[in-house]
Amino acid sequence: MSVIVDRDTAGPAPAAAGPPAARRAPRVGPVRSGWVFTRRSVLHSRRDVESLLMALMLPVTLMLLFTYVFGGAFDFTDATGPVPADLSAREVYATFVTPGIILLCAGFGAAGTAVAVADDMRTGIVDRFRSMPIHSVGVLTGAVVASLVRNLVATALVLGVGLLVGFRPDAGPGLWLAAIGLVSLFIVAITWLYAAIGLAAAGPQAASGYGFVLLFLPYLSSAFVPTETMPAGLRWFADHQPITPLVDTLRSLLIGLPAPTGSAWLAVGWCLVIMVGAMVWARWMFPRRAVRR
Repeated sequence: MSVIVDRDTAGPAPAAAGPPAARRAPRVGPVRSGWVFTRRSVLHSRRDVESLLMALMLPVTLMLLFTYVFGGAFDFTDATGPVPADLSAREVYATFVTPGIILLCAGFGAAGTAVAVADDMRTGIVDRFRSMPIHSVGVLTGAVVASLVRNLVATALVLGVGLLVGFRPDAGPGLWLAAIGLVSLFIVAITWLYAAIGLAAAGPQAASGYGFVLLFLPYLSSAFVPTETMPAGLRWFADHQPITPLVDTLRSLLIGLPAPTGSAWLAVGWCLVIMVGAMVWARWMFPRRAVRR
């Protein structure tokens, strides 16, 4: 039996059910985003075995090189301050040079950040992060924190090797904490600078080249020889660049060698200027950098 429906009285037909409205994922906060990107950078470091070994072996190699190759060629007995008189020339030089090697190795370890950031920009992963409900700029923060962790491990390795070859610090717990704080501040500042360089560079190779130039600064400072032994023009540059007050302050904290007046304030000031300037530069460039093919 058929049923006849009066279209005038049946009412409107029910609307077809459409797809459910897409729910927007909540945005992840900056702290959690930074933690996620820090874990990512640390995991990348662990998986890049060759780079990790290089970052750990370089401090050992430089410490042994400067101590055993150059240690017997200079007389630093008067320049190293209150060290025991019965130390050999090699041990005296190890005491003098260890703070400089700490900063040199920290700079080398931080330079890898420029390559890592440039590689992320080249592969397009950062553009993918930007499409997610996260603070994508945390990729830079994560790289900086991971660099701090790696370089503090390398610093501990430098100190361990230095103690084995003759480094004789004369610092109490408070001075050790101050020295660790100064080194950490330098690592964070120089890593932010390398992160900005990685953003500005055209690719990983260019970032590596730009970063390599900065690694010459410790050699043109008081890290390995007193600036008084340098020619006038070079001495002026060495006395007015960031690494010299950092090394002088670190020596003052660890071995009690008197530092020039105001070195500690200059060291902290240089680190803050570099860090703030690099952070502003990086945050300005980050949203403006497109994927590089």
